[in-house]
Amino acid sequence: MHRTIRTAAAAAALTLLPQLAFAHTGVGDVHGFSHGFAHPLGGLDHLLAMVTVGIFAWQLGGRAVWAVPATFVGLMAVGGALGISGIDVPFVELGIALSVIVLGGVVAFGVKAPLAAAMAMVGFFAIFHGHAHGAEMPADASGLAYGLGFMSATALLHVAGLGLGMAIGRFGELHGEKFVRGAGAAVAVAGVGILAGLV
Repeated sequence: MHRTIRTAAAAAALTLLPQLAFAHTGVGDVHGFSHGFAHPLGGLDHLLAMVTVGIFAWQLGGRAVWAVPATFVGLMAVGGALGISGIDVPFVELGIALSVIVLGGVVAFGVKAPLAAAMAMVGFFAIFHGHAHGAEMPADASGLAYGLGFMSATALLHVAGLGLGMAIGRFGELHGEKFVRGAGAAVAVAGVGILAGLV
């Protein structure tokens, strides 16, 4: 378990390598990468969903620790490509708000979904998040650099969620799961607020 988490953290850190490469004058597209990296961090809905994916993966344990976040990042890239290309995906804002509610709910209720079902669920919601990122790409940014940016930020948010779940679990062997579920309930309530336009 600990080895898997260390591997996931290392993989997320490796996603920052493009940013280091783009830091040299005349190489890559710093503007596109930095905008893409900042986009998931700038919206409460994206932030909550992506961290909660990590917490959900931690709750499931085993292969889900890497497979669930990797599925989200991969299908978010697909959604991002659709958004950058101008291909419409219906109900994007609704899908994003529902992702916060549903992900918070599965964490709150401690749902032990089969791995395939968990991957399908997060992958479905990832398309909406990715489309929103892609559709909001600045006109003068490189699509590749921008996409690498938002994928990198998302991977790091997933790792943060994994770390948060593990930290809460260690905080109290008897009550750690209650704290995690409470966090999930808070996320779900925030999602309802986002859906209602109150947050």
